[in-house]
Parts: sequence; structure tokens; C-alpha cells
Amino acid sequence: MKTLITTVFLFSLLMSCSSKMDFHQNKIIAHRGAWKNLDLPQNSLASLERAVELGCEGSEFDVWMTADSVLVVNHDADFEGMIIEESTYEQLLTKKHKNGEKIATVEEYLNKGMQQTSTKLIFEIKPSKISTERSEYIAEKSVKTVQQLNAEKWVDYITFSYEGGLRAIALDPTANVAYLNGDKSPSELKEAGFFGFDYNIKLLRQKPEWIKEAQNLGLTVNAWTVNKREDMQWLLEQNVDFITTDEPEILFKLINE
Repeated sequence: MKTLITTVFLFSLLMSCSSKMDFHQNKIIAHRGAWKNLDLPQNSLASLERAVELGCEGSEFDVWMTADSVLVVNHDADFEGMIIEESTYEQLLTKKHKNGEKIATVEEYLNKGMQQTSTKLIFEIKPSKISTERSEYIAEKSVKTVQQLNAEKWVDYITFSYEGGLRAIALDPTANVAYLNGDKSPSELKEAGFFGFDYNIKLLRQKPEWIKEAQNLGLTVNAWTVNKREDMQWLLEQNVDFITTDEPEILFKLINE
């Protein structure tokens, strides 16, 4: 009975917290967390904390699946020289980030992010290098993990895997899923049920008409990885929804000038 009461209390606390969410709306997405200015490890809990501290609208993080099907947070396909898809989670624990952190599981990262209600968690589902089917399974496992943790209000998804994105949309039609690869037009994304696109700044410079087309279709527009002030300014002038950057401090200054 005591365990049941504790569980009910924690669930009520979580629902109360999520009902009072007030996420920032300043367009700034910290790429792999806010790591660069303080030389923090990318995709670490410390870089997430820094993004929250700065007041970023979102903090992006990258997710791979280990050989034994554990979802972990890391940008590269390897963690300290160990190929994630070919390693077990226990094997990855033999390595650490330069600040002493171990590689975070998705559960650990989401639980950390859910301790606040101002910065969204931009969940990048990394495509498997093994197969398309594995990419779809990673997307499925990712969405189900978010649902099990009741983290839906915190999470937006992005992915280079078109098939993985479609799988995420099928599992949660209310989820915000944006596409990264740059090979689909806004109309194609709209028809497939995507929330928007998150395309490389170089591509958007070449195809600025896609920004207006997406906006007319009700899709969101994001660009990565935007570290030059002139690119930031140009995107602000286009009234894009989000700007993903390694330099959130610079973008904050530009917006506030």
C-alpha cells in the first residue's frame, strides 16, 4: 500500500508539473546541449544543464542503440573509440566523458530534462548503420520510451531516417517529428505527416523558397548547424521557428540587440 501511495503521489506531482509548463519561445536550440563555451562534453548531462541555465528553447541530443538494445545518448557512432551498435551497454560503461560522466541512457537523459519545464528536449533518432529495419526499431523503441516516462510534452523528434520518422509518426500521431536529411520538399513532408523540417543552413541558402513554402503549409522551419552571425541574422529575417547552434550565447546576444 505504501508503494502504491508513493507511486500515485509521484505521478500526481509529475502531472502537476507538466500542466504548468512554460517552455521558452526564443528559437534557440542548443546543438548537443550548450557545450562549446564552457568546453563541456557534447551530449552530456552537463551540457543539457547549461542549455537549461541559459534559457534555450530546446536542447538537442543524439540517440543510438547498443548491441543489447539499450538507447544511449551520443553524437558519433562510437563512444571513446567503441562502436555503439557493436558494443553492449556494459562495455560502454568502461569509458567516460572527459568530465567523468558515463554515457547517459535515454531514460537518464529524459529524467534529467524533465526536472525542469522551460527547455524542450530535441530527441534526434540516429539512423542505424546496420539496416533500415533497425532504424525503424530504434524509432519505435524511442517513442515507446518517451511514452513510458510520460515525457511527451518535453520531447520533439528529429531524424535523418525518413523511415524512422514515419515509424515515430505512426506510433504517436500527435508527436512533433521533423526531418533532417534535406531530400524531401515541404509538400512531401506535409503529406507524410511531418511536423516540419530541420535542414542544413547551406541547403536553405540554396533553396530559400522552401522556407516560405513550409510556412505556407503550416510546417515548422529549423536550420542546422548555424554558428555564423550572418546566417543567424538571415534566418531571423526569414522568421524561422528554430535555429540550431553550437553558439547559443552568440544567438542570444543577436536576438537581444
